[in-house]
Amino acid sequence: MGDLNKSLGLFGLIAMGAAGVLGTSWIYTNGEFFAAYGAGGEIFGLIIGAVLAACVAFAYAELASRYPRAGGEIVYTFVAFGRPTAFVAGWLLIGAYVSSLAFYVAAAGGLLARVFPAIHSGALYTLAGETVHAPVLLIGATLAIAVYAINRHGLKLGGGVQISLFLAMLLIGLGLTLVGFGYGELDNFWPAYAADGRPVADTLRFVLPAMTFLTGFSLVGMLAEDARLSPRLIGVAVMTTVVLAGTFYVVVLTASAWVIPWQRTAELEQGTIDAYRIAGFPALAWGAYAIALLGLLTSFIALFAASSRVMLALARAGLFPRVFARVDAHRGTPDAALLFTLILVLALGGLGEAALTWFLDTGGIYIGLAWLLAVASLYRIRSLQPDADPPYRVRWLLLPAIGALAATAIILLTLLPGTGMSLLWPHEYIILLVWLILGTLIYRIAPPAMSRDRAMAALLGPAAANAGSADGSTAC
Repeated sequence: MGDLNKSLGLFGLIAMGAAGVLGTSWIYTNGEFFAAYGAGGEIFGLIIGAVLAACVAFAYAELASRYPRAGGEIVYTFVAFGRPTAFVAGWLLIGAYVSSLAFYVAAAGGLLARVFPAIHSGALYTLAGETVHAPVLLIGATLAIAVYAINRHGLKLGGGVQISLFLAMLLIGLGLTLVGFGYGELDNFWPAYAADGRPVADTLRFVLPAMTFLTGFSLVGMLAEDARLSPRLIGVAVMTTVVLAGTFYVVVLTASAWVIPWQRTAELEQGTIDAYRIAGFPALAWGAYAIALLGLLTSFIALFAASSRVMLALARAGLFPRVFARVDAHRGTPDAALLFTLILVLALGGLGEAALTWFLDTGGIYIGLAWLLAVASLYRIRSLQPDADPPYRVRWLLLPAIGALAATAIILLTLLPGTGMSLLWPHEYIILLVWLILGTLIYRIAPPAMSRDRAMAALLGPAAANAGSADGSTAC
């Protein structure tokens, strides 16, 4: 089956994680979020989400340093709990990653249409009240194929592109921050909630999408096999990623609520972009638009690579067709998994942006459950290997549990109808049910189970000799 080419350095791996999660829509849809939750609901909810993500990231940092192999949560859950749990983790991640990528297929053309309105022509069909236009699909498909080609060439190219794009985003974000706080004032932000708002409910409701905003640290573990780093540095990269991404989101969004009254931004079509234009900084408005474009590209590159590694790990464990475990001997890339990712993304991307918003909302559920499984795996592996000394060790072992349990509680509140935080009825509940049924069917028709030792050897590679199995024994 072969191992992946170790082509990512420290900055490349961090850029894959941090820039991979700094997506596109947040910069221009924050006006809608301000209208729904108030500036406080979005920003304070994001802060809570970032704290929870940091707590969970401690678990990922230790696990990624223990098992620096493609697959992240799949590897951790297989070592800790075995085959069924590993499939659940992988299926959750496929749902989260592929639906996000499909959204970007639809969003790419829509983003360009803000400058070139003619793109919204050539109507093909309507889904979920949204008209799907031929130029939008063509632009999105072209982007998907280009990113597929970059990833198929190898992450040395993808990592270099990612670093350049990430640095550009940081520089633009710095400009938005300095001007936003320097020109604006506290009175534009405070009071942070609408007069008829529900501060607690509005803040907690935004924690769910905030979790999808901050999934980049898990991408570091997913791509660990592609990194030419010591295991300890991979753990450091996990924590650096979540701190960078969380700080960037909070600071830039707070600056956009500072530069003009957030109630005014809540009425604008393009959120931060229009806020800086109205404040008298058209160059920075274009900078905010550039962040949206750059974030779309960086997220696409990272999530595309991560999706293929999920399939690669599932195949190595005997949970997916074995063809997905093949790695090209020259490029060191999982070609079959990359191609299948492209096919899925193009197929789902044809649904259009409105329908895919439902998938993005449910993505927070998938990510939160994957967090819970990873944290549970950490405690299980610690109990199985009490004498092990991982390269990166969590000192405050209670923190991952706090993050995972809090995220789970929020998920439960969104699943219960009528809580004020509930998912959209009935569409998003139907999506969750269909994904559960489809996953159950695929697991039932998965390839015949290989022996645990063989699966562990394939998943862990050179580390297999030191990996503890679920019963505490040592894998071959």
